[in-house]
Amino acid sequence: MNIRYSLGSLVRVVMKRKNSKSVLSIVEDRNGLRISYHEKVCVERMKTIFKLLDEMRKDIRELKTFMNVGKGAAAIIIFIGGLLGSIFYFFTK
Repeated sequence: MNIRYSLGSLVRVVMKRKNSKSVLSIVEDRNGLRISYHEKVCVERMKTIFKLLDEMRKDIRELKTFMNVGKGAAAIIIFIGGLLGSIFYFFTK
């Protein structure tokens, strides 16, 4: 890329635009618009992420309760099976 502008020519361009906005203010305005748009997009993404995290926490709580119920049921089945096996062994001997 061949740049043929010198610092002096850029100063002259800026001086010609005294009545209008300076190049720096134009760039700042554009960047401000880009940043504000980016912030809006990020806020929406963060809302979505937080919502998904809350749903995942609820699902994990439900799974924990199901596991606890399953552990209790398995313990009861094993206890009853052991009791029946002991009674069966006692009467067969």
